Amino acid sequence: MPAKTSTANSPIYERPVELLQNLIRIDTTNPPGNESECVLYINELLKEAGFETTIFAKDNNRPNLIVRLKGQGRTPPLMLFGHVDVVPTAKQAWTYPPFEAKIVDGFIWGRGALDMKGGIAMMLAAVLRAKAEGLIPSGDIVLAILCDEEAGSEYGAKFLVESHPDQFAGIRYAIGEFGGYTAHIGKKKFYQIQIAEKQVCWIKATIRGQGGHAARSIRGGAMAKLSNFLYRLNQHRLPVHITPVTRQMIETIASNLSFPKRLIFLQLLNPFLTNIVLKLLGDIRQYFDPLLHNTINATIVRGGEKMNVIPSEITVELDGRLLPGFSSDDMLTELRQVIGEEAELELVRYDPNHAPQDMGLFNTLADVLRKADPDGIPMPMLLPAITDARIFSRLGIQTYGFIPMKLPVGFNFFEAIHAADERIPVEAVDFGSKAIYELLKHYNG
Repeated sequence: MPAKTSTANSPIYERPVELLQNLIRIDTTNPPGNESECVLYINELLKEAGFETTIFAKDNNRPNLIVRLKGQGRTPPLMLFGHVDVVPTAKQAWTYPPFEAKIVDGFIWGRGALDMKGGIAMMLAAVLRAKAEGLIPSGDIVLAILCDEEAGSEYGAKFLVESHPDQFAGIRYAIGEFGGYTAHIGKKKFYQIQIAEKQVCWIKATIRGQGGHAARSIRGGAMAKLSNFLYRLNQHRLPVHITPVTRQMIETIASNLSFPKRLIFLQLLNPFLTNIVLKLLGDIRQYFDPLLHNTINATIVRGGEKMNVIPSEITVELDGRLLPGFSSDDMLTELRQVIGEEAELELVRYDPNHAPQDMGLFNTLADVLRKADPDGIPMPMLLPAITDARIFSRLGIQTYGFIPMKLPVGFNFFEAIHAADERIPVEAVDFGSKAIYELLKHYNG
């Protein structure tokens, strides 16, 4: 466990970079998780600061921590939540060891630097500072440190929402991963505030055909059908859909760009031109494409058990992501239009987002970012992935992705998370810690 803060020259909340380094150095790779050392380290910091903490665990090695900074009671509580588990680093070539948290070239390198121990360090620094400075916000501030987000949240958010929903009574708004960071488009600097995310929709496709001895000449079997199946998936997008959040996002970008870029971006909102315009955007199209389509990707193929036996059955596991407002039935219908009738489709998992989008806290978050960086332009964002927000939405809680980070031009956030050489600018950690503290000061429900 990292050294106690009592031996430091200044309080740990004034050293969020060091706090993040301490968190990264505790290996919480999931699976298996083993988040207990990390959670207990955070618990110790909070207790030393005078907080009363509560730990909830479905498994003693997989604890969750909840702490409350008392407010004036004039407004509903605001929740800050994040997870301390991280994805594996096996078979990745890292420039610097993933659990040493080295500072090189102005970055902290390590697994979890972005996803999401960096955010945990910012939130924790802000809450500890608020306690030390005697801040009494308009409403209670609830900090929830979670486990198991990277493997489905069974021991984390799902466990808490299903077994301890009373801990979140009265909470209307929360902040969590991933928004608040900069995106540079057309020499402009935008800060994306996540207000919605896509939904998981996993499907298993079963493909059957004539099997038998591999010495026979068989055409049109399961393997051939698999080839056609994967080819169609690769060649054809699912239909274009313009959701309200994506419309707001693209209109905000376009309104801040000069001609002709303004016009080009606006044509993304014309379903007849969307796919054509995406081709004109270069590498940035990878960012916008999943915001304008439901997506489906083949991730696991299983078939054949012996070299000399032609398989008669092959299964393909598909990771589907649905835009807000769409259901698993929509995914099955759109997928069938692409692949035809040869494969049997089975819905494996569907995680709907239950809370309608509520923009009530958006302006407050935007004002915090404008104050932190007057050159930045806040805008709403749709996240193409999922977070624990979908689980808290069951309780009617609107989560905003708000982990403020000032990122340098050319730094691709999504290419860095879950990859080798995950890292975060030192400046971004300080920036985010101060911005979240400002939110606590100005939160008014």
